[in-house]
Amino acid sequence: MTQRETMTSPLLPRASRALLILAFLLLIFHLVVYLVYAANLIAFPFDYDQGEGFELVDTVMFSRGEWPYQDTEAFPFYSSNYPPLYHVIAAPFVWLFGPAYWYGRLLSLVSTFVTAGAISYAVYRESQYRWIAILAGLAYLASNTIYHVGPLFRQHISMVMFETLAVVLLAGVNEVQNKARRRWLLIMGAALIIAAGYTKQLAVVTALSAGIFMFIRQPRRAILWGLGSAAAGIAIFAWMTWATDGEWWRQAILANVNEIKILQSLALFQQWFGLHGFLIVPAALVVVYELYFNRISIYSIWFVMAVGINGAASGTWGGGDSYFATAIAATCILSGIFAGRTLRGTWQFRSNYLSRLFIDPARRFAPQLSVIALIAVPVLYLGYGRAVLKMPTNLPIFEQIAQVFQIYPNAQNGFYDSARTQDGQYAAGYAAIGHLTTAEDITAGYRIVEMIQADERPSITEDAAFNIVAGREVITNPTQLLNLDLRGIFRGDELIGMIEEQAFGLIVLRAQFYPEQVLVAMGQHYERSETVTMNGFEYIILRPKT
Repeated sequence: MTQRETMTSPLLPRASRALLILAFLLLIFHLVVYLVYAANLIAFPFDYDQGEGFELVDTVMFSRGEWPYQDTEAFPFYSSNYPPLYHVIAAPFVWLFGPAYWYGRLLSLVSTFVTAGAISYAVYRESQYRWIAILAGLAYLASNTIYHVGPLFRQHISMVMFETLAVVLLAGVNEVQNKARRRWLLIMGAALIIAAGYTKQLAVVTALSAGIFMFIRQPRRAILWGLGSAAAGIAIFAWMTWATDGEWWRQAILANVNEIKILQSLALFQQWFGLHGFLIVPAALVVVYELYFNRISIYSIWFVMAVGINGAASGTWGGGDSYFATAIAATCILSGIFAGRTLRGTWQFRSNYLSRLFIDPARRFAPQLSVIALIAVPVLYLGYGRAVLKMPTNLPIFEQIAQVFQIYPNAQNGFYDSARTQDGQYAAGYAAIGHLTTAEDITAGYRIVEMIQADERPSITEDAAFNIVAGREVITNPTQLLNLDLRGIFRGDELIGMIEEQAFGLIVLRAQFYPEQVLVAMGQHYERSETVTMNGFEYIILRPKT
């Protein structure tokens, strides 16, 4: 068979389709793991990730028509540092079902599927390749980071949903000829960006990306719509600051400016590339292509901004791998566009000095390159699916799969996570979660609840769930007190005074994320009575010293 016959042989397209199907099955396996994890969390009645309980407290307060931005110097020393939208959306569930974790986790899970759908739609619109569009959406759900935070009662993943929807809507808005339709797209895009910002502050990256993109294409339109969107956002901000007597500004803005630990950022960058490199490289190639041979798209600007700004911010106190979630969404879109255009052969290179140096000489190898592309593109998704592998190894079916492929647990509760290094460590700031909870964990949680209920005095619990389940008032938000203390705007006189007076029946510590002066007071006036292990964490039970 000649080389030309090899190029035109139906075996290569069939092999390419077979590899695409294998990649699809591998990513479907990741989806099954994700759903198993989500179902396990939805049934778990206590905090899984530190901070979930305080998101629930915020939701309960909004359901009662109360602001969670409170004065932390006065009892119950509680305040939130998160914008309100996610909790407002979840508030009606409190009216129907009372305080519970399952509906917040379910909302977050649905958010990830909406985002994956938007990614698939964006890729199909740009490439007209259905299989690649599906793989791009599944790739988002397969990411270790999205897997971790996707089913949690946390607002971050909903922010990414609003961001992605906004970017996909605005991507082609300047090419829409119908003025009425274009106006509605701009209104919806601006509203989604504002919604993202009032879900979590990190959405400022998407606001900047959209503004830069609009300014490059239509400066006048960008200025007018930017001023209008800014006016709407500032009006909401000013109203919230006034309505909370300035606590919104104090708790959500001042307390959130933290120092960046550059080593943590670098470690998380390295880990992000190690897990997502198979998609990052083609995504970056699309950015280069648009810079030199085409018009820059909103997706490329969004990718660069999210990687640069959010990646750097991942090293802050309270940051972590979740700060890469927006960049992962952008990566999946751009890599999908690369894959679809490559398989369809729809790349177009404008004539310039770079095309004359690199592209034109390579045109004679176009048949060979097209053959390589048929195999290379599916291999990218196969390689990505292997790089982000995580799974329980002690459940039926999963256990047999682990045995066949010699996958051994490297985390608690029989869980395997490819993010762990060979020495068994995670990058600093990486969320060491993903394992499944057990019946023993639930029993341990209720044991702590019974201890709280056995004492008539209020209790401080570092995880809010124990007080919530016990029907008691939640006292303090430790990470927020620490945020304020790191900014030098927390005294804690009344809280420390109550600790010194032993006004609390129990103090339950987990990570000890309290200001130092509060921990010192606890150590002086309370003593450890026992330790309860739940979900792999040790909960230290402190009782008043006699």
